[in-house]
Amino acid sequence: PLAHAAPEPETRPVAELLTDLQRLYRNTEEASETYNATDEKLREQRARSKDLAEKLARARAHARNSRGDAGRLARQQYQNATDLSPYVRLLLARDPQRALDQGHVIQRVAAGRAATVERLTEGERRADALARAAKKALATQTALAARQKRERDKVGDQLKEVQEMLSALTPDQLDALREAEDAGTARAQRAFMASGALSGSRATRAPSRQGGKALDFAVRQIGLPYEWGAEGPDAYDCSGLTSRAWAHAGREIPRTSQEQWAELRRVPLSKLRPGDLVVYFPNATHVAMYLGDGKVVQAPRPGSRVKVSPIAANPVLGAVRPDPGGRPVRGYIPPRLPEGATSGSDLGYSGDQPPDATDSR
Repeated sequence: PLAHAAPEPETRPVAELLTDLQRLYRNTEEASETYNATDEKLREQRARSKDLAEKLARARAHARNSRGDAGRLARQQYQNATDLSPYVRLLLARDPQRALDQGHVIQRVAAGRAATVERLTEGERRADALARAAKKALATQTALAARQKRERDKVGDQLKEVQEMLSALTPDQLDALREAEDAGTARAQRAFMASGALSGSRATRAPSRQGGKALDFAVRQIGLPYEWGAEGPDAYDCSGLTSRAWAHAGREIPRTSQEQWAELRRVPLSKLRPGDLVVYFPNATHVAMYLGDGKVVQAPRPGSRVKVSPIAANPVLGAVRPDPGGRPVRGYIPPRLPEGATSGSDLGYSGDQPPDATDSR
């Protein structure tokens, strides 16, 4: 049994630790983004249920009022009734035509009231059915959110194990781990730039007015911590940063990286402009904002801070543009980056200060 035990952190190869860390951070972010999407749907379902409840209350009030009007009309007709047949009453009337017209009016009013009550009753039945369906959907979404949170917390527990191993490493080993990460990112960036994927974007293009405003906002967040599910103003996760930046620019976009990839207009990497969103990993589980010149602004991972990174710091899936109809501005001047904008790990640890795995929404 001892032969199969995991080696102590001090004896594990740096490459193995780095691979584990990358895998667990990907799992963590994927679970977190899935939870964020479920939570967003849950909020929408709650709003829909509230709207249906208000409509149901109005429908019931209208039905009660209509029933009261119909009842009063029925009582009036009953009180005015005699044993004489309508034909005899018509013959004895001083003004037969007027009596006939009044009878038709009464019949039309009664029929209209009955039809109104029937319509409102049917509307109430439909509203009741919708309310039951909404309640069931809300219960389903609540259960799904709880399940996704459990899965996310499970990944967080795994992540904490790796972070505990990191905290047990010596400064020299941490330096070696950081150097291995930097070397891997540099290789990926060189290969990506040499591939020609950004052939038309090597020189910084001008963003749209909204894109420039979104980018300025993202740059001002540099240095703030990453936190699961955070949308500002004091911390962000990856899609919390991009969605909040574009909301600041006046354009509401989906909350999660998967939804941003699925719903926003895709653009070729060769046509990237500042403010566009770069999406990563096969399942679209990470997103950053294009800065220009092969760089992005991103909230990398738990334990890290918002920073500027090479575009190939993670495997690129593609890019989307929140405002495909926006025209490039003239005389564009890129935002001025704060000191230390590119410092810090893209993988979520700073070397001598392992990240805290206990953050949660």
